[in-house]
Amino acid sequence: MPRFPNTLQAWQSDAFPRVLKEEIQSMDARTFPLQKGCTRGGVVDDTDDITATVIKGIDEERSIVADVGIFFTETLVACSCGEEPESVNSYCQLRIRIDKATAEAQIDVIWD
Repeated sequence: MPRFPNTLQAWQSDAFPRVLKEEIQSMDARTFPLQKGCTRGGVVDDTDDITATVIKGIDEERSIVADVGIFFTETLVACSCGEEPESVNSYCQLRIRIDKATAEAQIDVIWD
């Protein structure tokens, strides 16, 4: 389970969005359920970097809930006509629920 200790420490400060973004972008793309966010039937290029943008953060009793946008690369499998796979820019939104006691996070794709 991924952990966000720096984000937890930065909660309720002006640094929160920047710190959350930095922690997300420092993690391996496979940490996140990005495959569920693929909209073109491709696969996540987990060798490429992801970019995050913080949409909002909400304080709950036992957790911090952050909605973030993730930009990533999706590789589309080519048809059988001999074309190379095509890489396209993709985007999805994630809800990251960070436990205030442990900094462990549950991450889900959200659809608006």
